[in-house]
Amino acid sequence: MVTVKEIKKAENSKGEVFFGLIVQSGAVPVKSKKTGRLYFTAKTAFVATTFDEQTATSLIGTEFEGTIKRVQTEPYDYTIEETGEIITLSHRWEYVDPVLDIIDEQVVEEAAVI
Repeated sequence: MVTVKEIKKAENSKGEVFFGLIVQSGAVPVKSKKTGRLYFTAKTAFVATTFDEQTATSLIGTEFEGTIKRVQTEPYDYTIEETGEIITLSHRWEYVDPVLDIIDEQVVEEAAVI
């Protein structure tokens, strides 16, 4: 399950404004690379919508089936807001709906059916 925590105003490549949802997973155990100790965190992801601001805002607190998973990307620079430090990342966190994953796995090329 993921929960809608907030909305975020964004702009697409054509300069059009839209609103997305910031969704958050439940608690996830993680092992620290520095200390080796276990701690809990929650993963967040941005999901684009076609909703206006009012509709997007009304979804705050709503829960959806699904998870947030790590997806590999080309390396990019990311600025940590709290410290201003710039780091290089090669992943992003993405919301995954298990029902849509199953549907994608069941899609068959038309030529394969004939």
